[in-house]
Amino acid sequence: MGRKATVIRPAIEPGRRVLCVSDIHGNLPFLKGVLAKACFSKDDVLILLGDILEKGDQSLATLRYVMELCREHTVYPLSGNCDHIDRAFLEGRPGTDADLTPVFRFWRERALINQLGAELGRPPVRSQEELPALRAAIRESFPEETAFLCSLPHILEAGNYIFVHGGIPREDRLEELDAYPCMKNDDFMGQGLSFRKWVVVGHWPVTLYRSDIPIARPLIDRERHIVSIDGGCVLNLDGQLNALIIPDITGDDMSYVAYDGLPVVVAEDAQAPSEDPINIRWSDSAVEVLREEGDCAWCRHISSGRELWVPKEYLYPRRADGHIHCEDTTDYLLPVSPGDRLALVRRSSRGCLVKKDGASGWYLGRSHPAD
Repeated sequence: MGRKATVIRPAIEPGRRVLCVSDIHGNLPFLKGVLAKACFSKDDVLILLGDILEKGDQSLATLRYVMELCREHTVYPLSGNCDHIDRAFLEGRPGTDADLTPVFRFWRERALINQLGAELGRPPVRSQEELPALRAAIRESFPEETAFLCSLPHILEAGNYIFVHGGIPREDRLEELDAYPCMKNDDFMGQGLSFRKWVVVGHWPVTLYRSDIPIARPLIDRERHIVSIDGGCVLNLDGQLNALIIPDITGDDMSYVAYDGLPVVVAEDAQAPSEDPINIRWSDSAVEVLREEGDCAWCRHISSGRELWVPKEYLYPRRADGHIHCEDTTDYLLPVSPGDRLALVRRSSRGCLVKKDGASGWYLGRSHPAD
């Protein structure tokens, strides 16, 4: 039996605005950017839906910034599966050192534990034998950070909403649920569940739910009362950090703002959307390179047989399965009108990869930088 979920039920007043942000992954500029865009103030409630840390470059700075926010604002941080890695290490749970050593070695300077170790003058983790001494040193030198990480709850229930990083199988008897499946619950919206209250989750980037167009804005299913908000921050080159805005915790109204840190260009030409696009996602990203032209490669997607241009910088070296893989990408041509403001992801000899209203695609027309 795993550890049971920790559930909190804060008294959030009706009519007090609630912001919910998930999957920051140690990207402090994005967190600051989305809070500024949402005009976050001390009048608001902020719920951080887990995976606050890891994979980004600034996990330690993000952790300390969140701790500061908790002192000055009404903030409820929850644990995601990535935050759980650090907690499991700091608590010294049996068997975790062997499991976590490859993780810390792979993430290197992007791992919170290695960033804490660097402040103590230690190099990134190289072997399992280093972990007991590193754990003791971190716990002694950083008691506030340790206590914060080891106290993160898993589920927040308030008003008409339940907030959890990965997902839940039901909305009653929440304290009886095992904690880890609440944090790591892949493809939650694909499990056919429905709820009476709204269940707000992160963990699974929303772009993974569509095979045609990569759309990173929050996915709101009003029939099943599920909201998924992970915009792929850090994980995707065109990822964004979403802030779900709930004006009243007892109501059903929701909106959002997003921050992606990308430069903005203004379209000069019209472009019609393409038909039958494909969205290649990390879970099915094997491709065959057919030919190369300049900075792009004409590739065949192995599982679908579809052929499309892929920026060469998106291609990974051949893996254990014998195939080359690529970053999440698409052949979708966005619908564009002259004057549209587009977030510029990448320029290439085949056109520009851009975003509009959270949807990514290609723009083949002319553009100029926004003022």
